[in-house]
Amino acid sequence: MTLTADPAAASAAGSGAAHETVYRPRHDLDFGRTVGVLRRGGTDPTTVIDARVIWRAVRTPLGAATLAMRAIGDEVRATAWGPGAAEALDRVPDLCGASDDAEGFDASGHPLIAEVARRNPGIRLARTDEVFDALAGSILEQKVTAMQAFGAWRFLVSRFGERAPGPTPRPMFAPPAASVWRTIPSWSWHRAAVEPPQSKTLVRAASRGDSIERAVRAASTGIDRDRVLTSLPGIGVWTSAETRIRALGDPDAVSVGDYHLAHEVGYVLTGTRTDDDGMLELLAPWAGHRQRVIRLIYASGVKEPRRGPRLAPENHRGR
Repeated sequence: MTLTADPAAASAAGSGAAHETVYRPRHDLDFGRTVGVLRRGGTDPTTVIDARVIWRAVRTPLGAATLAMRAIGDEVRATAWGPGAAEALDRVPDLCGASDDAEGFDASGHPLIAEVARRNPGIRLARTDEVFDALAGSILEQKVTAMQAFGAWRFLVSRFGERAPGPTPRPMFAPPAASVWRTIPSWSWHRAAVEPPQSKTLVRAASRGDSIERAVRAASTGIDRDRVLTSLPGIGVWTSAETRIRALGDPDAVSVGDYHLAHEVGYVLTGTRTDDDGMLELLAPWAGHRQRVIRLIYASGVKEPRRGPRLAPENHRGR
């Protein structure tokens, strides 16, 4: 890995100046499929894909920052603005999969997985290191449609997050800190169409936001991190896996309990749908890299034909 930073970035971090870096990965990189998957829907106020540039609004200990990244040849050129610009630039390698270790992964156990892996050597697992932000977004996605969850995320982050600095392509916002999530009034959850179990879970988690971050970072294995997260009221294995995938780039996390995932895994690997137990059995030969296999399944383009009606959004606001 080579990371070359603007030497003036540190001294100018608090100004409105742009700070730049060039990251040259030592691995193949499919920039869009590695970083682009962090976006929560097309109207995500924290992540915008504008032509070939991926913009991210992030929260750092020094304040909000905006990060713009673009892959050109074998380089990723990044520019950041705001008081947290230096830290945002430091995150670029991990966002591009620098911490993703594929050692021991053998794609040859299934012909389709082997072919997709051969054709897509640049698919990496991004790591944001934004544990509570990932947890908050995952809680909002519990047991609702993607459209509902993305709408709630957009509404709440846009109103309670911090406006992103710099020349963003549209108004962007860094996610609220845990201390802010904790104080969101009940009527705002209602307007965002967040169901009471999810809002209560997020508020409870926010009251322990700092300790959650510390405990998850201190845990040395995926099992330990899962134990930390699922010890929280309202946090199950699905929410824990979704958090670990996004924040930590966990190569083995599996979102058990997902509405579609088991069906898709079963269909791609066997031609027929399966349930969670069947999915875990199918993925068992790739223990340690099950999320990597799931990412390749998505990249294959193979989809189970939809036969039933879509899951309709539930609206509790008239209750």
